[in-house]
Amino acid sequence: MNVTVIGAGLAGSECAWQLAQRGIDVTLREMKPEKKTPAHITDYFAELCCSNSLRSDQLENAVGLLKEELRRMDSLILSCADETRVEAGGALAVDREGFAALVTHKVQDHPRITVVPGEVTELPEGEVVIASGPLTSDALAQQLQSLLGTDSDLHFYDAAAPLVSAESVDMEKAWFGSRYDRGTADYVNCPMTEAEYDAFWEELKSAQAAEVHGFEDKMVFEGCMPVEVMARRGHDTLCYGPLKPRGLKDPRTGKEPYAVVQLRRDNTGGTIYNLVGFQTHLRFPEQKRVFSMIPALHDAEFLRYGVMHRNTFLNSPRLLDRYYRLKADPRISFAGQMTGVEGYVESAASGFLVGVETARRLLGKSPIDFPPETAIGALGLYISNPSVTVFQPMNVNFGIIPPLDHRVKGKRNKNAELSERSLAIIEALKEEVLS
Repeated sequence: MNVTVIGAGLAGSECAWQLAQRGIDVTLREMKPEKKTPAHITDYFAELCCSNSLRSDQLENAVGLLKEELRRMDSLILSCADETRVEAGGALAVDREGFAALVTHKVQDHPRITVVPGEVTELPEGEVVIASGPLTSDALAQQLQSLLGTDSDLHFYDAAAPLVSAESVDMEKAWFGSRYDRGTADYVNCPMTEAEYDAFWEELKSAQAAEVHGFEDKMVFEGCMPVEVMARRGHDTLCYGPLKPRGLKDPRTGKEPYAVVQLRRDNTGGTIYNLVGFQTHLRFPEQKRVFSMIPALHDAEFLRYGVMHRNTFLNSPRLLDRYYRLKADPRISFAGQMTGVEGYVESAASGFLVGVETARRLLGKSPIDFPPETAIGALGLYISNPSVTVFQPMNVNFGIIPPLDHRVKGKRNKNAELSERSLAIIEALKEEVLS
């Protein structure tokens, strides 16, 4: 038995690993290093193109629950993320290059996974998992268009934030700290006065953007909104978003600044930091000019500028079932952001589910059918729900998980109980899933 997995991103790597762990031979097709997308830099698998954060690690948050479910199910991506994590308060952030390198080595070293480099231009015969990502090459995209018809022609735009060297940040105008002093002081906080913010906002909202074919502000995914698009929405929008000062007191004044730009560590050595929430598609010289108006970044060395790219996703409720299989041709499955799951962890979760359920089907076992009370199951059921009329990419959230059968006072307490219920189900399924 052999399964071809196309794409060695987060979803493809996780899927290939889960198949191989269950005794299925995998041919993993990856076009790198021969060809890269505009968003990729290294030759590694599972490259994190936008942020190095996998978001909250708290069980009161739905993505925190999803991570814990995957941990308990022996997820490759979560084990590598935990092994390469960098301090980021209550979030799980990783050394970007170290994480991708670890995933790559583990996948390449697995005896049941054969990696075949080069672009896939035609769909192979037999069992296939398409995890080529939202930046699928033109040749493969044309194949999918022919296979799926107009239901594949949906897209939005995604953006990545710039990276700066830690030594170039003026720490006389910044400080280390966490919001409300919770957890460890893992963020560099760069304060701005009202006058400094006003000048920055004026320049940001009118800065020259790089040309992205077909781009419109309304086509941007809300969870990855370019900072200049937020600026154009109003003077105070940024102060309620990535520049929110709440809970951040400047130790030199004892007061909250008017606005605060936060920098988060991007590698284990702490030599690289990214501008949190500063996804952008401004021209590179404009990024340097405008972002250097932040006082602590007046002499910042930009190691990578922000970039923007088109992300394509399927009309999954019409096309896919709860196992991410193509209804019209069940030998073909999809995984990752192409399916409309938004986010690193969500992509890995889709690859996990496809790997597990495909292996069980090929081995003659009954499906697990992760229930909607679990985050893994809820995602699969969301993207395959035929009653969804306007389908858009979405992060995991407690809104897609069935409510409790009793009232609980307080949102955090309610979410904690939802997580507790889910993890009890996961524990009950664990032996069967891992068999």
